[in-house]
Amino acid sequence: MFTTALAQRGKTERGDLPLDLFAAIESLKKELNAIVLAHYYQEPDIQDIADFIGDSLQLAKAAANTKADAIVFAGVHFMAETAKILNPDKMVLLPDLNAGCSLADSCPAEAFAAFKALHPGHIVVSYINCSADIKALSDIICTSSNAVKIVQQIPKEQPIIFAPDKNLGRYVMEQTGRDLVLWDGSCVVHETFSEKKIVQLKIAHPEAEAIAHPECETSVLRHASFIGSTAALLKYCVESPSQEFIVATEPGIIHQMQKQTPHKRFIPAPPINNCACNECPFMRLNTLEKLYWAMKNRTPEITLPEETRLAALKPIQRMLEMSA
Repeated sequence: MFTTALAQRGKTERGDLPLDLFAAIESLKKELNAIVLAHYYQEPDIQDIADFIGDSLQLAKAAANTKADAIVFAGVHFMAETAKILNPDKMVLLPDLNAGCSLADSCPAEAFAAFKALHPGHIVVSYINCSADIKALSDIICTSSNAVKIVQQIPKEQPIIFAPDKNLGRYVMEQTGRDLVLWDGSCVVHETFSEKKIVQLKIAHPEAEAIAHPECETSVLRHASFIGSTAALLKYCVESPSQEFIVATEPGIIHQMQKQTPHKRFIPAPPINNCACNECPFMRLNTLEKLYWAMKNRTPEITLPEETRLAALKPIQRMLEMSA
């Protein structure tokens, strides 16, 4: 089942790795009564070992509904925090504590609190890609799957601050006709895509559909025939009669696209520079080895001050109610 070099790396600084990491992780799942949740942007081996794969909304719902005693979150820090907010009595493990998020980092809590104070009377709708402290300062959380739906449910006379992603905020404004006050944050991955190179790809592949995540800049979105969350992009590729796609989001999703439609071709949208900048450096910090050691040693474990957790829980619950 598992014969790649990943299982053969032998000794690490933490000890000896088992010969078959897949089997060892499955055994630890039973021992811990654990569930492994993975984002679509994780490396293929982690996606293949996960019990559930999804985008931020799907993962939040899975974390809220799990009966497991432990949650191993193969994603980034804010995702594991969300799982802990929803499951205070469960052990939540993150394979690498350094797996942060450039978007979440672009919105420090102290600076955002001052920004919020400048706009009295506004409610705060925050994209789930933010820290627990920002969630605690928010009224409603949203994801790229439900941001438009959430804003459409808010009375038109109610002014709104949207944070932290300005590109997603602009997309929501276009889709809803609402005037939102935007925090100036962005995702380093979704801002690296080259409009020029995407146009060149469309010329070279005239039958290919360009699809994009709404965190991308407007210059990229204008060339997309479909815009949606990672889950929506996957669903669209499966259902579309097109046989070729240019994919403008983190290329980890292509693993699932290829698995579900092996006869179709998927081309990662290229970054501006000749680099691997379209891969999230934070998501890719998680590895199968680190996932194994996290389960084996029950660390790194996510913890939160109860006051912060309770304050952050309310806007997440509102999101789950409004997106039911």
